[in-house]
Amino acid sequence: MNSAAEPRLRHVQCFDTRGLHRMAYWEWGDADNDRVLVCVHGLSRQGRDFDTLAADLCAEYRVVCPDVVGRGRSDWLADPMGYAIPTYVADMVTLLARLDARELDWVGTSMGGLIGLGVAALSGSPLRRLVLNDVGPTIEPSSLTRIGTYLGAPMHWKTVDEAADALWTISQSFGPHTREQWLALTRPQLVADGEGYKPHYDPAIAVPFRAITPELARAGEAALWAAWDALKLPVLLLRGRESDLLSTATAQAMTERGPKARLVEFDGVGHAPTLVQPEQRQVVREFLLSP
Repeated sequence: MNSAAEPRLRHVQCFDTRGLHRMAYWEWGDADNDRVLVCVHGLSRQGRDFDTLAADLCAEYRVVCPDVVGRGRSDWLADPMGYAIPTYVADMVTLLARLDARELDWVGTSMGGLIGLGVAALSGSPLRRLVLNDVGPTIEPSSLTRIGTYLGAPMHWKTVDEAADALWTISQSFGPHTREQWLALTRPQLVADGEGYKPHYDPAIAVPFRAITPELARAGEAALWAAWDALKLPVLLLRGRESDLLSTATAQAMTERGPKARLVEFDGVGHAPTLVQPEQRQVVREFLLSP
């Protein structure tokens, strides 16, 4: 197997309503391994969020961590209304064709979990196992209000440490992290901007987010529950016990209908577990590698 020291940065061309865009992805482990784990990040994050988990699992898997379009090293879309789950699912289907996996598993945090749910619900989906990290078909409106207070807002910091402090103020629900862990999660979130740094995503990802009406939210929720109820694969559902996005009631319902997920909750964490802490990674590892 290849060294787990650093991932390889690769790109794949994807189709959208205005032409083509490049989606970046980070690849860990043996490039010839046809046992693949795809890890997909949350709304304003990027693929390097999974560095610690990927390093853990790259002896068994080729671990692939895309930067969803509009984030990290991926292109920005000409039409901001394309920043939506159908676009992301289509991009991932293109990526999966490139990867040509024999076995394919998925870990998705928040938005990345909804993308995984969309891929898993496709007829003939190649997914074998699915990990949903603090997300489900019903999303609590209070969490959307909270996210809306900072998503796409102009931000600029003079130093990485200043950025880390600022990002921590809106991310404390991720749970306890050492300074070293938080800096490791922060650095890929930044892109150089003049004499400082700004968030490494297209601010326009907030445009469709702010366009969500109660009617659209209800229709989306109904479609997600229908997709959930149709799933036939094993699902591990992770939840921060203090999550404001995935309620206790929704998580419980997900254990009782559809694929009847196995639920694991983490104390002292809200939305969403970062899968950096050993106890979180161990739960994921045991689920993915169990017979």
